[in-house]
Amino acid sequence: MGEFKIRDSWMPFCVPDISEAEAEAVGSAVRSGWWAKGPRTMEFEKRFAEYVGAKYCVAVNSATAALHLALVTADIGPGDEVITTPLTFASTANTILHVGATPVFADIDMDTGLIDPKEIEKKITAKTRAVVPVHYSGLAADLDAIGAICDAHGLFLSEDAAHAVETRYKGKLIGHHPRNTVSYSFYATKNLACGEGGALVTDDEEIAKRVRVLSCHGMSASSWNRYGKEGSWRYDIEEPGYKYNMFDIQAALALTQLARIEDMQRRRFEAVRVYEEAFADVPELIVQKTPDYCHHSRHLYVLRIAPERLTISRDQFIEELKARNVGVSVHFISLHTMSTYVKRFGYRPEDFPKTYAFSESEISLPMYSTLSVADAGYVADAVLDIVRKYRK
Repeated sequence: MGEFKIRDSWMPFCVPDISEAEAEAVGSAVRSGWWAKGPRTMEFEKRFAEYVGAKYCVAVNSATAALHLALVTADIGPGDEVITTPLTFASTANTILHVGATPVFADIDMDTGLIDPKEIEKKITAKTRAVVPVHYSGLAADLDAIGAICDAHGLFLSEDAAHAVETRYKGKLIGHHPRNTVSYSFYATKNLACGEGGALVTDDEEIAKRVRVLSCHGMSASSWNRYGKEGSWRYDIEEPGYKYNMFDIQAALALTQLARIEDMQRRRFEAVRVYEEAFADVPELIVQKTPDYCHHSRHLYVLRIAPERLTISRDQFIEELKARNVGVSVHFISLHTMSTYVKRFGYRPEDFPKTYAFSESEISLPMYSTLSVADAGYVADAVLDIVRKYRK
């Protein structure tokens, strides 16, 4: 292999996939004069439910909102415990605190980064009311094992699918017939993106009805159209709700992205193949494993370094990549090391040793549908150049 040559321009970690179709859809929504929740939002709810195979979808302004509403519909609150993973973004656990319950962390499987069902079982007490597994990076958590635990103990199952729009579990999209709820994110960096946005899907009609009401201030479900000719100015506040609804400009983007989702996934997988071929049989690098039951959505490309085989740390490895004009990230800094959780619960890094070890060695490489095969090759070459330079 020849000498590595640093490219002149910066390669961002993530870029949204924007086509003329998105621009036209947003322009059409703006010109329509209907900017708030309206017909496009309702159309997206219908199409997204059909796509994932769920009976009901409620579009909201974020996965955080969906996760929060899921717990509210289960009447989880003060005195209750909810089990989740510390290898996740803050919203997963923050929403548990928002309803007044206590997040209880369970450690992960090191090969995948997914919550370990055996660790969930260990954490169950008389106060446990729910489990929130995270489909980390686009891998599906072991839903059969986790579902069996929930069934045995009468626990609510709220899946965090922020990374997992196209993720399949045993051949079916994870939103297909959820036990309770599945929450999705359509944030700007996600595989289906509309800037900010999310959705909750369920097969439970009562959950869907309550989420629909709670997401719009607690207003009666038919009140979205109260300014239209067929609407009514009368409405009821059924319970104190939240301002969590999606609106039509977001939905215009989301509808367009949903129509393009298979093509965008195909192009991400072309980049994945470049990474997989480059990093195979490199002992200094640890590639995330995909369980047999799972089809990975490849929201993230997760790579871990083997620190005992290198003369630099993970943090230094990141700086070396940045010096080569490659944008990277870390998913995630373990929640149990964050100051608010340390102050509240007294956690130490060693309390969840697998999560901590994973978090301290992980690097997320660029992964998005506009990442060309050539650019993926450049990233792979940059990683291998660093390995060659700093291997023991």
